Amino acid sequence: MFLFRLQSPRCLLSFFILALASWLPPVQAAGMVPDTTVVIVQVAGGEGRINVTNTDAQAALLHSSLQNIAEDKETLLVVTPPLTRVEPGQKQLVRFILQARTPVTTQRLKRVIFEGIPQKKTDAKSTVTMNVRQNLPVIIHPEGLPMKNDPWVLLKWTRSGNTLTVNNDSPYVVRLTKQLTLLPGKTAAELPNNYILPGQTLSVKLPEQSPESLTSVQFTPASIYGFAVNAFTAPLN
Repeated sequence: MFLFRLQSPRCLLSFFILALASWLPPVQAAGMVPDTTVVIVQVAGGEGRINVTNTDAQAALLHSSLQNIAEDKETLLVVTPPLTRVEPGQKQLVRFILQARTPVTTQRLKRVIFEGIPQKKTDAKSTVTMNVRQNLPVIIHPEGLPMKNDPWVLLKWTRSGNTLTVNNDSPYVVRLTKQLTLLPGKTAAELPNNYILPGQTLSVKLPEQSPESLTSVQFTPASIYGFAVNAFTAPLN
């Protein structure tokens, strides 16, 4: 019999982790990858489209489902196909059909989840398979409204005592990081969401020791296609 002695609790923990890893079956991830990081639905055209690629080595089901955000529960879209088989390496076109009962006059924000559901294994080899989800924003763009690449410049920031308020009186959805930096002094603040809807006003409390000389707020916005841009500094009124 081969005897050994572990010299420390850390060695004992490492031994059990290695033993567990050797026991677990291999893990495979099914990957449904959208072509873009955001879906734009043009009201003028009545729909939006996106291609989703099955990057897995075998066929899988693509499940597409829409989600409302907390501030906007109105059902405006239908996604098709909601469930379909996609062969390995192939693309599937997913359409978002507009079904608004009233005119859309400002941008509206929804979300879509793309989930790959892999086939069950038929061989005897034990395999753990994970479903990988992609959660993307969906922006519904009104007819006649010009596209604006930098809608964050339209936000209005104000401070009253230790309360910071941002107002979006534009017709555009503004997406940005939650983290804010107030200048000078680099006072930190955080928004409740990473988006500000048209007509929405958000307020956050500042630290008690925030200096009275604050003049501007800095944040990192996202373009309409979801890409982070350079940090932007807005005047604080």
